[in-house]
Amino acid sequence: MRVMAHLVAGYTSASIAEAAAEGLASGGIAYFEIQFPFSDPSADGKAIQSACSQVLSGGWTLSEGFSFVRTLSRRYPSIPVYIMSYANLAYKTGIPRFVETCAEAGCKGFIIPDLPFDSDEGLALMCTKTGLLSIPVVAPSMRPARIAQLSALNPPLVYAALRAGITGSQTIIDEQTLSFLRSVDAAPGTPSRILAGFGIRTGEQARQLAGQVHAVVAGSVFVDLIRENADLGTDRVQNAVALKARELSGFA
Repeated sequence: MRVMAHLVAGYTSASIAEAAAEGLASGGIAYFEIQFPFSDPSADGKAIQSACSQVLSGGWTLSEGFSFVRTLSRRYPSIPVYIMSYANLAYKTGIPRFVETCAEAGCKGFIIPDLPFDSDEGLALMCTKTGLLSIPVVAPSMRPARIAQLSALNPPLVYAALRAGITGSQTIIDEQTLSFLRSVDAAPGTPSRILAGFGIRTGEQARQLAGQVHAVVAGSVFVDLIRENADLGTDRVQNAVALKARELSGFA
């Protein structure tokens, strides 16, 4: 199973974040999803909210986020880096400048939950001009007609939130979940590659989704491991996240 691993840039420190990235890479992840900390998230649960608050209270800057992305894209050229952010950061910077700066840093695309595909302030168009991907988000609460409208755009990747609400708590993978994923794939247009996230914490969940999605997205579980091991040093963080990454990708 491919794994997209979510990291909060700068958490708990620059050195710990780099150690976590090294552990994830050695654990076999397929993608990095790097979150730029934001003070008022709409989709993040307690673990990621707390991580963002800690990083921001330390004076984190957007330029540090771009620097982290640049480091990862150069150090791990075989692992694409995607930025997860919120609309305000991109809009305040200016969509064209934000996208161009991300491209220069080696980013491959974006997940911005509060910029919907049909009202994205020009993000998708700018991504097309620069060769990046704007990854739209779908959720079980979306109307079938709206999912079909999105699918007609033939996005190469779609982020499917496996349930309504916020990230963090564990998600139950049941027939309703699988039916939702099938509805995304079965919508008119070329089937998109689905990234499935929200509450993925165990290899068993990944096993249940195998064959249904292109990759699982795990975030809060890694944030928790980083928080629990940060005081024990970079090696401890690296080993902890590597073990979890191997579990998710291999179902161990």
